[in-house]
Amino acid sequence: MRRYRPVQPPTLQQPDWPDRYHYHEYLPSERLANYVACYWTSQFHGQSTPHLHRVIPDGCVDIIFDLQAGAFASAAFVTGLMTSYEVMPLAGPQSMFGIRFFVEEADRFFRFPVAEVSAAHVFLQDLWGMEALWAMERILEAANTAERIARVEQMLMQCLNRDRPPTNSLLLTSMQYMYEQRGTLSIAALADKVAYSERNVRRLFQQAFGVGPKELMRIIQFQSLLQMLSRNQALPFVEAALQCGYYDQSHVIKSFRAFYGEPPSGVFAQPQRTGVQVQQSPEAVRFLQSGN
Repeated sequence: MRRYRPVQPPTLQQPDWPDRYHYHEYLPSERLANYVACYWTSQFHGQSTPHLHRVIPDGCVDIIFDLQAGAFASAAFVTGLMTSYEVMPLAGPQSMFGIRFFVEEADRFFRFPVAEVSAAHVFLQDLWGMEALWAMERILEAANTAERIARVEQMLMQCLNRDRPPTNSLLLTSMQYMYEQRGTLSIAALADKVAYSERNVRRLFQQAFGVGPKELMRIIQFQSLLQMLSRNQALPFVEAALQCGYYDQSHVIKSFRAFYGEPPSGVFAQPQRTGVQVQQSPEAVRFLQSGN
């Protein structure tokens, strides 16, 4: 089981209308844990005033099913690798089910390189043909989320069992180093670890994902900070930022603006966690002073 588990805004911030908007994540079975970050559901029951649904880069790609779609042909779509946040107004009733894949494993299930799909939606039928219609029918006709996940896992295991070329081992190794170091490696350090030139590493990522390794590491670094803060409510914000390689306030604020669209204070009510009594390290003191 990998330690990197991306975070999305609904798990960090309370929704404006908790009685109208519901978001839940479900972990995959152990046999799919190296491929699928989570399954998720999003439901909105509002009618007039829109709810702003925020999506942030997480180093993953998704297949999303619209459970209220009028036709199978438009019921499922694929989203590529995001590099900036997006805010979408939900004005009417909506019910979605998603499969969130780790980007380095997605091509096993997408059947095409991630780089060929932009962040814009691409209908699953355009990629899978008639097989997509069969998959959508099984997902949409499931009685509940548990049955939906069971059917999805069965389909994903069938994809894995097909005779397909394995994922590039250099790409997998590079991603593992990036996860282990919370995205704080330089391109030179990453190239040294995998014994390839920096140019070849950049080309590898661009061809596979449509995004360079530096940009992807920035996303992993930012997500590592969010994960750390969401799992440990007692951890001071400054200490978490330092552990994730942010050494001054301007650095972390720039990442929040780029990837979240809000400053840290807009996401965490008390970004410095001042209610927790801790002995500040010299590094934390310098971090705090850097904003003066």
